[in-house]
Formats: sequence, structure tokens, C-alpha cells
Amino acid sequence: MSSRSRARLLIGAWVSLCLILAVAGCQLQVSFVDPSPQPPPPPPQPANMMAAGYQTPPAASQQGPIVQTNGYAPPPGNVMPGSPNYPSVISGPPPVAAPPPVAAPPPPMPLHGMLSPAMPEPTFAAAPHGPGPDAMPPPGYIPTEKAKTSLPPYVIEPPDILFLDPIRLTPKPPYTVGPMDVLYIRVAKTLPDEPIDGQYIISPDGMVNLGFSYGQVRVAGLTIEEVERVLRNQLRGALKDPSVAVGLVQYRGVQQTRGEHLVRPDGTISLGGYGCVYVAGLTLAQAKVAIERHLCQWLQDPEVAVDVFAYNSKVYYVITDGAGFGMNVYRFPITGGETVLDAISNIQGLPAVASRKKIWVARPAPAHHGCSQILPVDWLAITEGGVTGTNYQLFPGDRIYIQSDPWIKFDNVLAKALAPFERMLGFALLTSVTIQNFRGNNNNSGVGFIGGF
Repeated sequence: MSSRSRARLLIGAWVSLCLILAVAGCQLQVSFVDPSPQPPPPPPQPANMMAAGYQTPPAASQQGPIVQTNGYAPPPGNVMPGSPNYPSVISGPPPVAAPPPVAAPPPPMPLHGMLSPAMPEPTFAAAPHGPGPDAMPPPGYIPTEKAKTSLPPYVIEPPDILFLDPIRLTPKPPYTVGPMDVLYIRVAKTLPDEPIDGQYIISPDGMVNLGFSYGQVRVAGLTIEEVERVLRNQLRGALKDPSVAVGLVQYRGVQQTRGEHLVRPDGTISLGGYGCVYVAGLTLAQAKVAIERHLCQWLQDPEVAVDVFAYNSKVYYVITDGAGFGMNVYRFPITGGETVLDAISNIQGLPAVASRKKIWVARPAPAHHGCSQILPVDWLAITEGGVTGTNYQLFPGDRIYIQSDPWIKFDNVLAKALAPFERMLGFALLTSVTIQNFRGNNNNSGVGFIGGF
């Protein structure tokens, strides 16, 4: 058999394998192939693809209820997501006596840019354990762009950053001064060119510098009365019967408490020499009380202002489907007024493989709660018509899921399945041509070439 015939045989086998995989829904069937040349099969018709199990995505109006209960059960058969037979709500065994919804949904709101004239409002499903106060969400509309609501009091969690501003920090008597304390010293009848009247900081070595003519005095570890006596004795060498008044202006503990404090993984913040305070799970008002109560061990009636410097613990997520090539997860801090449009703008818009008709917000519920809330997003109505009905306000923990276009995903999955066989067939073809070329060189006394087809 000539090299040209073998090349045609390999190409025909490769084309036949590709068509068989496409018709059979990417299910490979290996069998022995007759080495004789075979004509390529006719191209598949669209009906064959539909019979293989692939269905075109339905219109937005065919979407079912938007709340799914716990207890996942896979759909029967080869029904693919997006087909009319694929259930929108996947649930386990129904409850024995499922209560009716909390409130009847409002009339459907017309949306612009969708295939369907309206989209149903979100509904809620009861928990499998039956009715109860924890099984049903509170009644009312879901907050959207033009009907926002305030978030509940902020709860501190790692890794938030708090800012503490001491208002009153007075040490308990008797207080001994130390390095970094600031004293106010006033002396009467001083030298004309060297008055002593102002604030003096105690150096790290515990000294106070009074000037060239008066020298330095060690005051660390002394009370205010003892500091006055030591200064009076020091100044008697340069002044006659000096009068000294000393006061504490700034307490060194202020520097340890004022500023930014990171909430550590164990839920505490450090106050320097005053130890640590546990603040995780507390509101700002509760954290203020906890910090002041802790400082009462060293200070007299302390008062501290507490605020959040960086909101790091409350976030929402944007998840994009990669059309068969994984998923991308983006994490953004929440400040209280973000909407779906704000979140998607943070990732520079929809990805190239995204489906504009399959976007929703998954709102988490406590573990074992039994009720999951899925809020569909009408992207075309939000962007093209300015309709705010599905531009929901985001809350901590929300997940915005952007599904990929089913056709693009099918093409990528098919390409991934055929890629190994393309490499094997290409290698076999290259090997066959190379061997045939060497044989031709031997027959023509070493003169040969590699020709095209």
C-alpha cells in the first residue's frame, strides 16, 4: 500500500471517529477497524444531536420555582441542565405536611429584554421537618436597588481592624511615672533666660531634661509628690528657694491603646501592656464595654471610643463558570449598599463565556435550616431597561453565580474529549509518513523527499 493510500486511510478514520463521538454524545466506543479504505459517514443531522440527549436551553419564562429544598437527588436519565425536563427545584422526600407559603407572591413584574414577558417573584419552601418559626423566612419584599434596607448591627470577627480612641485614661493612685510619660512642670523665680514652664517628656532612660543651667533629673519610678521633691532639690543649686509644681499631662498607656488593632484569629485584640481583650462576636457597643471593663484593672473609670477601621470579615462572592475549564471565585468586602450590578462591575462585567440568562443570587441559610433561597437575576432587564426588580441588595455571605453558555461549554467538553485522539492520530500519521519516506529513500538510492497530499 502506498503512503498516499495510508494517509487517506488515517485521515478517514480520524474524521469518522470525530463524527461518531459527536453523534453519540461524547461516549467513546472502541472496536476493531477494517484496514481497507472506508468512505466517511455522512455528516450528522441536528435531529441526531437532539436524540443523543442534548437540549437547547429554555426561555427564561420556563424556569421553575426559584427556591430549592435540602436533600439533593440527581435527575433521572440523561436529562441535561437547561432542558425542559430538567427540574428547577431538586429536593428529597417531601415533608409530611408542608405548610402553605408565608405570603402570596405579588403580581409578576414586567421586565424588559427577556424572552418572557414576566418573571415570578421569589418563593420560599418549608423545611423538611415541618412548620415552625425557624422554617419560614419573614414576610416582605426582598431589598433591591431602589428599596434598600439597613444591615443589622455589625458583629466583630477576625480579621477586622478596630480603631480605639481613648477619651479618658486616668491611672489609679498612687501612680509612678515612667518613660514616655509627659509631665507639666512649672517653677517660679527661675533664671530670666531659662524659664521652666511647659511639658516635659520622660526619656526612655527615665530622665527629665530641665535645661542647660539646671541639668537632668531621674524621675522614673516616682510618684508625682516625689517628683516635685526631687526637682526642688535639683534646682536649689541654681535657684534660691524654688517653688515647683508638677502634673501628669499624658499617660504612657494612651499610646498602647490608641490606634488600629487587628482582631487576631483567636478573636482578641492586643492592648500592649494591658493584655488582650476578646471581642469576636460582639457588636461595637459590647466591645466598648468589654474593653473598658478590662482596663478598669489599671485605670480609674476609663472611657474609650471604638469604631471599625477595616471591614474585612463580611464579604460576598462572585462565582463564574469557566464553561468546562473550572470556576473563578472572587471575594469582595461588603459595606452595606452593594447590588448585583455593583458586584459584577467589580469583575469587569460578564465573562466572554457567560450566559446572560442564567445568573442568580444564592443566599445562604444556617446549617440544617432546610430552606435555600435562590434569587434569579434578569441581566438584560437590569442593563438594557434599567429595571431594578432583580438588582438585589447584597448581604454578607451572598453568592452570585454566573453560569456559562451551554453551547460554549459543550464545545469545550467535546474539544477536551477529542484532544487525546487528535494527538494519537497525528502521531500515527507522522510516523507512517516518516517510515514510508525512509523506504522511498532506500529504493531511490538515498534520494527522496517528503511530499504533500
